[in-house]
Amino acid sequence: MFKNFPGYSVLEKIQKNKSHKRERKLPLNAIKLIFIAVISIVVAMLPTESFGIEGLTVIHQRIIALFVFAALMWLTEAMPSWVTSMVVVTIMLFTVSTSAFEFLRPEGNVGLVPFKSIFACFSNPTIMLFIGGFVLAIGLTKVKLDVALARVLLKPFGTRSEIVLLGFILVTAIFSAFVSNTATAAMMLAFLTPVLRSLPADGKGRIALALAIPVGANLGGMITPIGTPPNMIALDYLSSQGIGISFVDWTIKMAPFVIVLLILSWLLLRVLFPFKQKNIKIEIEGDIRWDYKTWSVVIAFVVTIFMWMFGTDMWGIDTNVVAMIPIAIFCATGILTRRDLEEINWSVLWMVAGGFALGVALNYKGEGSESLSSLIVQSVPFDNFSPLVVMVLAGLICFGFSNFISHSAATSLLVPVLGVVASGLGTSLDGYGGPQAMLVGIAIASSVSMILPISTPPNAIAHSTGFIEQKDMMKVGIIVGIMGLVLGYAMLIFIGF
Repeated sequence: MFKNFPGYSVLEKIQKNKSHKRERKLPLNAIKLIFIAVISIVVAMLPTESFGIEGLTVIHQRIIALFVFAALMWLTEAMPSWVTSMVVVTIMLFTVSTSAFEFLRPEGNVGLVPFKSIFACFSNPTIMLFIGGFVLAIGLTKVKLDVALARVLLKPFGTRSEIVLLGFILVTAIFSAFVSNTATAAMMLAFLTPVLRSLPADGKGRIALALAIPVGANLGGMITPIGTPPNMIALDYLSSQGIGISFVDWTIKMAPFVIVLLILSWLLLRVLFPFKQKNIKIEIEGDIRWDYKTWSVVIAFVVTIFMWMFGTDMWGIDTNVVAMIPIAIFCATGILTRRDLEEINWSVLWMVAGGFALGVALNYKGEGSESLSSLIVQSVPFDNFSPLVVMVLAGLICFGFSNFISHSAATSLLVPVLGVVASGLGTSLDGYGGPQAMLVGIAIASSVSMILPISTPPNAIAHSTGFIEQKDMMKVGIIVGIMGLVLGYAMLIFIGF
């Protein structure tokens, strides 16, 4: 991703390994693609009555087929997640939109989704929030403020091994709240690698330190709405349903929960992987140059965070609009260049936009037809289900998916479906935190999913050090995941959101 920050070489190596693996899997992926395409076509061609949903139209059926296609593609990773999103959006435009082929349009164009609504997913305000976060991270790394901050933040933790471990967990979490957790993990690992090599080979302390990076990065992303894509996917859906959660409300609720989880994770790492060496010395090299660019980044960072936290309440400025502040300042001062724009993680943005497009199709109510989500709610007797059981099962399903596929893909897949379920449960969810508890729970469940090296990029980066065995990562991932789910849902149910 960002070529300017320490640890870029680690990311580059991992990306190359992924490319080689994908090349080796091309024949298998081709078979998967054909199989999924056949299943999706069969779903699209079945008699409409076979779905058992009263009022279902041919357009609704095509949307279901597209959802099945997206779900299977994201689960099997026959193509990269962002490619799947692009394919789904393209097929959607030509088959279920108002710009579909004429021979595919139903009589009277009943139920067709406006193509402008689908295209609008790429300029969705949440997408701009993503871009604002990415640009802020680019600015921090270009003027080396990230290195300076890491040095300052780690200094209070001294040299005692267990306290240094706590320092790495907390500092990584703080960075991940505002910067991509992938970039954060690579940067922190660059600082940590010399230390890992200096620790005794027969001790377990370096396993604890190496695991501190993914634990801090994955959990820290939950602190703010911009910390990780699942947060924003859940918030965007809630916003579309008239349920707004501000930046400050999210942070106030999430920060204490994450801090408790980070402390518990620190204690867990201390117990499972005790240090043999009592003291560790951390040396972070790199001097910051205090010129106008550095001050521009500092001002932009402070103003943006302040506006995210208080702008809505004080001046009524939307959180997504605030994301334009660093973009404008960095462009005007020359900090953000054309080359830097190429380093923005566009694949994540495309992936998320595809999920938004599926949500638009599921919830669009055209002239002469109900929305597909409404028909599903009416056809399934949700009143017969316990809201608590549904919430817990939803979290467990998301946790299972997110350990094997992209967190963004898992959330994009589940949020529209569970939004429909939340609507079906109606007021029965009020005693358990309301519909926001259902969807925020999905964001939490995806973030605490870190069992395997493939579960998240920070996991893969930590595993690339060679100091961590998969069984160690699984052990920590399962325990931290269970703690996160239990504490997260307890917070959502008893405290509310």
